[in-house]
Amino acid sequence: MPMTDATRQFVLLFACEDRKGILAAVANSLASQDCNILENAQYGDAGTGRFFMRVKFSGPARLTVDGFSEAFAPVATAWRLDWKLHDLSVRLRALIMVSKGGHCLNDLLYRTATGGLPMTITSVVSNHMTWARRVEHEGIPFLHLPITAETKAEQEAALLALIDDQQVDLVILARYMQVLSDALCRRLDGRVINIHHSFLPGFKGANPYHRAYARGVKMVGATAHYVTPDLDEGPIIAQDVSIVDHADSVEDLIAQGQDTESRVLGRAVKAHLDHRVLLNGERAVVFR
Repeated sequence: MPMTDATRQFVLLFACEDRKGILAAVANSLASQDCNILENAQYGDAGTGRFFMRVKFSGPARLTVDGFSEAFAPVATAWRLDWKLHDLSVRLRALIMVSKGGHCLNDLLYRTATGGLPMTITSVVSNHMTWARRVEHEGIPFLHLPITAETKAEQEAALLALIDDQQVDLVILARYMQVLSDALCRRLDGRVINIHHSFLPGFKGANPYHRAYARGVKMVGATAHYVTPDLDEGPIIAQDVSIVDHADSVEDLIAQGQDTESRVLGRAVKAHLDHRVLLNGERAVVFR
């Protein structure tokens, strides 16, 4: 059923103990509110005994998040659901952070401008001025928040104030080359997506592509994940690789790595925007 003036679309995400009857209970609740299921995806984790589900559905124009939630509450309570409802008419608000490398930033700007990523970019924040003109060309506010070891706490306080002021739902680290503090990671838990090259943990620190080239690696890749206090070890949302060989130069590796990073970050952000991700401990369930 396509979205029209007479219908609204929502996504229901939930996790719970895996038991018989869950699907029927949820479907009956939806039907009782005159809703129609458009997409349904589910996963039962045999190892943990947890059940995960994503339901995209349409409902009458009068249906609201509060109204649905009130009617659905008895089902959620009875089945002990950890759940959230998303109104698809409401675009998530995203803040992008970047340092000097702009390949991921450029890709996100393009995908957003062309409708590939259904989000509103509230601003771009950087500890450098490198991409100010590029961002402002898109009509998006650019904020320069430089950082040193001495000013880290002050800079992060300013960042948090900005996130609150702009009502930001998602922070995207588009090759932002600063480590977020543990306190900031916990404050923004589940709301920050990072991208990094796939050489970790083998080639940490500066110039990883040069050191990987010297070791003769045969593929380059990228990992997009939610940020946690454990550096680069948060739940993985998307990954991909690109094959290289002995004839490729360092510059070739860097170019392929940047392309892969941009592609993987875009895929992860899209999954988050489409409400296709549920956390399963240290892992992420990502529905197609």
